[in-house]
Amino acid sequence: MRALVLDGIGFEHLRVERVPTPRPGPRQILARVDCAGICTSLIKLVEQGPAHAFLYGWDPARWPLVLGDEGSVTIVQVGDELQNTYLPGSRFVVQPAVDHAPVNHRERYLNGAAAVRKVAVGYTLQGHLAEYILVTEEVIDAGCLIPVPDPELPYAHAAIAEPISCVISSQDHHVHLNQETGLSPRSALRGLKSGGIVVVIGAGAMGRMHVDLAFGYCPRAIVVTDLSAERLDLVRTAFGERAAQLGIALVACSAPEVTDVVAGLSERRGADDVIVAAASHSAIATAQELVARGGVMNLFGGLMQSEALVPVDTSAIHYKEINLTGSSGGSAWDLAHTLELTAAGQIDPGLHIARIGDLSHAIELLELIRARVIEGKAVVYPHRPANEILSVASWTARDEQSYLKLTASQEQ
Repeated sequence: MRALVLDGIGFEHLRVERVPTPRPGPRQILARVDCAGICTSLIKLVEQGPAHAFLYGWDPARWPLVLGDEGSVTIVQVGDELQNTYLPGSRFVVQPAVDHAPVNHRERYLNGAAAVRKVAVGYTLQGHLAEYILVTEEVIDAGCLIPVPDPELPYAHAAIAEPISCVISSQDHHVHLNQETGLSPRSALRGLKSGGIVVVIGAGAMGRMHVDLAFGYCPRAIVVTDLSAERLDLVRTAFGERAAQLGIALVACSAPEVTDVVAGLSERRGADDVIVAAASHSAIATAQELVARGGVMNLFGGLMQSEALVPVDTSAIHYKEINLTGSSGGSAWDLAHTLELTAAGQIDPGLHIARIGDLSHAIELLELIRARVIEGKAVVYPHRPANEILSVASWTARDEQSYLKLTASQEQ
């Protein structure tokens, strides 16, 4: 089968090549990869190699890796001990962050994996950027094989459920304390504040996912700010009509304007929820200025380790009783919930897809992401040969059906 393989450190050690198709053991599953997403996190993996936190010393130069932590799969072969549990033809999405110690190849980890309690698909476990994926014992035992609730769900929409699930997890970390009177006990409300003001700093792919999910909490206003006018236009195009239908004020403004915009909307009180979806010191500084008393500031965009220390106004946190939170990835529940919301039509993953390609385009797409050329998610169909990368404004179920039927007709 074809697979995206990393056999060292750096992009020069990344290639799409033919490797043996895995054979499942008694408690393993072989699945066809219907569609796979290209995640920005792969860049860190390629550039860091064994030093990456999720490799635990595993050296790709000795034991090459098949990459890809986002994807939608269909079971094709089930190990003997799982015959009564899983059926060929069933569709699933794999939660890549697996809370389980390694079962196989423990000798490849630092100190024989003695301290490893969590592994990841697309890292030391085989990933989705291949024609087939081996779903191993760790994934199954940790409950990370999540069924697709609707067989009509597009492959691409299911494939990017994982990054959306990270946003669901992130917003779930917001906690607002409510007290009716001075003599009333406090109650904790999880999530973005209903009827409040939400600010999303950074209108890239993940920032726009935050906007998408924020509608579900029914805030009275969503403010999005970015340095790029193109990104702000994407926000207006993607969400303007929906905001108008729901009666939610949607304001997409430049960075210099955001302070005045929030002041005007809140009578200078500030925003109830401020989400920093940009890896930027200045974005974090702006967030501290915008958050209201009792509000939540969420550091979603991760900074490089060498730049991770930032100034924080502890007096503001103390006297304004601000909750400061963050998150890294989602859980299996977040992924299952994302699929449920998608199947119910409450979120549209197709709005976040910008490039379509074949597995052979994986490296080129990753390079474009690294160069910040792509404004959205890139997905590949490993079993759909294509000569060119397709640029799209969105990607619907009908688009996918037409795209895959074209391949079938060409093969005939």
